Amino acid sequence: MTHLPSGTDKSIWVDADACPVVIRDIIVKAVRRTGIHCTFVANSPLPLPKLKQLRFYQVAKGYDEADNWIVAQVKPGDLVVTQDIPLADELLTAGACVL
Repeated sequence: MTHLPSGTDKSIWVDADACPVVIRDIIVKAVRRTGIHCTFVANSPLPLPKLKQLRFYQVAKGYDEADNWIVAQVKPGDLVVTQDIPLADELLTAGACVL
């Protein structure tokens, strides 16, 4: 991950319902190193370290709740981490970068 210019409003969004712990840990390390804001979104609590750039948003339980919330929040150029192919397609169409 590269450093973004200071003052950038780009963010990382993580579809965290099925995110493996090892990937979550890599993302947290990247947030620490780069200072980029990152939001994990899931329908159940998720243990995360307390960092000012790191946020967690808990959505209601239900089909695609996290996906729908991410789509509503993401801006063109934001990075989204997900294993969900239909969500990735929707986000790419919206101008986000997807892993």
